[in-house]
Amino acid sequence: MSTLTRIGRILTGLIFVFSGFVKGIDPMGTAFKIGDYLTAFQMEWIDGIALPLSLLLCLVEFVTGMMLITGSMVNLASWMAALFMALFTPLTLILAIFNPVSDCGCFGDAIVMTNWQTFFKNIVITLLVVFVFARRRDRTAVLPVVTGLNATVAFVFLFLLFMRYNLAYLPVIDFRPYSTGTSLPEAMAIPPDAEPDKYDIRFIYEKEGVQQEFTLNNYPADDTAWKFIDQKSVLISRGYVPPIHDFTLVTEQGLDMTDQVTGEPGDVMLMIARDLEKSDRDGLVMGYDLGLEMQKRGVRFHIVTATPPDQARGMVTGFNALYADEITLKTVIRSDPGFVLLHNGTITGKWSYHNLPDRDEFSGDLNALAIRTQTKRNGRMVTAIAVLTVLLAVAVTLPFSANGKKEEKIVKQ
Repeated sequence: MSTLTRIGRILTGLIFVFSGFVKGIDPMGTAFKIGDYLTAFQMEWIDGIALPLSLLLCLVEFVTGMMLITGSMVNLASWMAALFMALFTPLTLILAIFNPVSDCGCFGDAIVMTNWQTFFKNIVITLLVVFVFARRRDRTAVLPVVTGLNATVAFVFLFLLFMRYNLAYLPVIDFRPYSTGTSLPEAMAIPPDAEPDKYDIRFIYEKEGVQQEFTLNNYPADDTAWKFIDQKSVLISRGYVPPIHDFTLVTEQGLDMTDQVTGEPGDVMLMIARDLEKSDRDGLVMGYDLGLEMQKRGVRFHIVTATPPDQARGMVTGFNALYADEITLKTVIRSDPGFVLLHNGTITGKWSYHNLPDRDEFSGDLNALAIRTQTKRNGRMVTAIAVLTVLLAVAVTLPFSANGKKEEKIVKQ
């Protein structure tokens, strides 16, 4: 039974670690999802705490999982896991029934699940958590209190640093459809043989004061005694949806410039500022300076914002301004402002205002600059994953090592 207890803890811990980790990669995205929840439940008045709640949620999941895996303060970790599932399992049932938010965001953008899939997934996890909770007093592979406390503090510190990095310098792994290397025209294209949406179309006609529904096959086209009243369409099945289906850029006058921007040969820089009145001031100044320099060099530079044109006009003077949906801009890049480099319509570079290269570096080959930046980020990503892997390996073996030393000491005595 002790072996089964240990396996149950490790499995449960790995699920919690994975869930916290993929959300911690993109804590701002998790904050946006929490904001969707608050809006759905008419709690927009506390939207300001969405980011702190996001950080807390990611941290609790990851640290709870690591505590279970390592055997650090197992009793406390079991209570944390149980309370977590007691809160979120009923919540996912409510989401599945009423569907106020289409995707719960349980695994960030890494794994997108329907609300019913999420609920059934939580049922399985709850069963594991119930077993772990029932066996919480089993001392199998449990670290000493001081060692467990030190390990937990280390997990908290390291994961907070990890989330801080992702907030400042963009997620180390981009699971969204606007990741580096994506060709926007290809991602927005619908293949000629794509499956279309299927609808059940009904026609409502009236005759002698009696209304009746008809289909396309039997509606009274030639019977003038019937008077057409209404038509209704019910979606039966969704057809092919391209990875990018909501990316639209328009001018102040409403002219759609999406194809012109994504089809522009050569380099195009987009400075994305969702709300110019709330975007970081220093970031905007850096963007304006970069824009002026790039325009001198003949590189196309656009400010893309969701700010209403009448409010944005004074803050985009001298630049080509385009307008887009705020949710779309949140998906394109998390930083506000953020910078996206296109080359022949393909995303070749993305920068937060925190790690935007000096404007002098944009004087040469922009693609080479983007590659150098991406190489650095890939190096950091590999390092982060390697550290996590080592941490997990040590976490799994540490309790057994500790227990082995205890047994050896007892034998010697």
